[in-house]
This record gives sequence, C-alpha cells and structure tokens, in this order.
Amino acid sequence: MNDTLLIGLYALGAGGVVGLAGAGALRLLRGRSILVHVLVLLVVTVLAVVAGVGTVAHAMFLSTHDLWVVLVTVTASAVISLAVGAVFGSRLAAAAVWAQAARERERHLEAGRRELVAWVSHDLRTPLAGLRAMAEALEDGIIDDPSTVDEYHRRIRIETDRMTQLVDDLFELSRINAGALHLVPTTVPLSEIVSDAIAGVAPLAASRGIRLVAADTGWPLVRAGERELARIVSNLLINSVRYTPADGTVHIAAGHEQDSVWLAVSDTCGGIPDSDLGRVFDVAFRGERARTPGTDGSGGGGLGLAIVRGLVEAHGGRVGVRNTGPGCQFEVRLPAA
Repeated sequence: MNDTLLIGLYALGAGGVVGLAGAGALRLLRGRSILVHVLVLLVVTVLAVVAGVGTVAHAMFLSTHDLWVVLVTVTASAVISLAVGAVFGSRLAAAAVWAQAARERERHLEAGRRELVAWVSHDLRTPLAGLRAMAEALEDGIIDDPSTVDEYHRRIRIETDRMTQLVDDLFELSRINAGALHLVPTTVPLSEIVSDAIAGVAPLAASRGIRLVAADTGWPLVRAGERELARIVSNLLINSVRYTPADGTVHIAAGHEQDSVWLAVSDTCGGIPDSDLGRVFDVAFRGERARTPGTDGSGGGGLGLAIVRGLVEAHGGRVGVRNTGPGCQFEVRLPAA
C-alpha cells in the first residue's frame, strides 16, 4: 500500500510540474488561435503521462533495458495520441471558428434587418403622411388654384412612384436573401443592356446636369440572366447619378479578361470615406445621416447596391468599389459567355 501511494505521489509530482509549465505556456499564448491552444493542451496532457511513467519507472530502479522498453512504449503511444489529437483538434478548432463566424454573421444580419425595418418604416411613413395631407386638401376643396392642384397631383405621382420602387426593391431583396431567385442564364450582349440602362437613367441625369458617357468599344458578351443583369447596370448608374454633383460625369466601360467580364461605372462624386467603403453594399446604407429622400424624387431606399451585390453573387461573380481620383469606381466581374 505504501509503495502504491509513493508511486502515485511520484506520478502526481511529475505530472504537476508539466501541468504548471503548460499553464504558463497557455497564458503566454492566450492571444493565439484556438488550434494552438488545442495543440498545447494535447502536448501537455501527453507529456504529463510520459513524465509520470518515466519518473515512476526510474524510481522503481528498473534495469536500463526495461526502462528503455517503457520509454519507447510510452513515446509510441504519445506520438499516436498527438497525431490523432492534432487531426481532430484542427477539426474542432475549424468548427469553433466557423460557429463563431456564423454567430457574428447572424448578429450582423439581425442588426441589418432591424435597421432596415426602422429605415423603411420612416421612408414609407413620410411620403404617406404627405399623400394623405394632399389628398385631404384636394378632397375638401381647400386648394382650388389650378396650378397648386396640378402641383399636388405631380407630387402625389412622384411619391407613389417612389413607394412603388421601394416596395419593388424590398421584394427583390427578399427573393435574393431567401434563395428564391431563379436565374435563366443566356448569352447577353452587354452593350445592349448598357444602352437600355443609359436610356432609362438619362432623364434623371439630365435633370441634375450630369453627363452619361459610355465607351465606344470593348463591349463583350456575358453569361447572365438578362433581367437581373439589366437591374445590376441600372442600379449602378442610378447610384452614381444620385451622388454625383451637378455638371459631373458618369462613365461606364467594360472589357474581357480570360474567363471573366468586367463592367466599371466611374463617377465624380468626390470619393467615399475609407470608413464607409466596407459598408457601401450593406442594406439601407446611404452614407448620410439624413434619411429623407430628395425633393426631386431621386432619393432611394438604400437598397440598390445591396441588390446589386446579391444579384452579382447569384451569378457567381463579385462586385467592389474603390476611390479613383475625383470620384469612385464600381466594378462588377461576371462569367464570360
């Protein structure tokens, strides 16, 4: 009984020394990755066993041959334990990192949803209040001046169009986020898509004194859904026109590189703050504190670029933005035809 107690004390002492050293190592490595911590824990555990067995074997005055047999056996077991532990430890670390990233993404999405609901509620409530006031004034006959009546009718139409656009954007964004977007890719001439988009944005650009310039050549074919590609180009142009000052220029060009097609929309908006570059494609982000749309009807719901990113990624492409000289440039890359 005394020998058994003595052996236990020897093993506890040797293992305790290794454990204290491991605790110190973990403290020094507390800023490292989960995988590093898992590997250190495995090494400490195995070394504690090896130290305990080796100490007890030495205390038992084993012969040199028997001592080496014990050490070789323990070392082989330690190597196997470390190898298996490293493999499954790396998987555990990867799963932990993935779970953390998923939680962060879910929190980010939830915060975005709450922010979207608040902003959309504001964007709908404000024009609805104006529509009701104008409708009541017309219904009660308070306004009888023909020019004022015409102005009220014009404002009602503008606000109705704006709310219709906002609802359409919300519907498109919900389809993208829900995975309900079904693409029908075809070979599309990019020049035709851009030409139609420019024609649609031209009235807004003209009212703001902004020139739309398209490259003369270099328009490739692209493999994409025609309706979705038209939405991408139109949203990018509308966004650039909205944020470009009067007498500015919006330039659009495209090209072909290996297996991809790029489309670039450049403007003279003055650039985007570096702190906002990573948020440009977030839902409901406008880069300004004022949420009330402009009186000219050019204001948007802050969903256009989020829809662009969703549609581009649905095609297996990518979209980015960077500051270039007097403004910024949005670049889309899609699979080539």
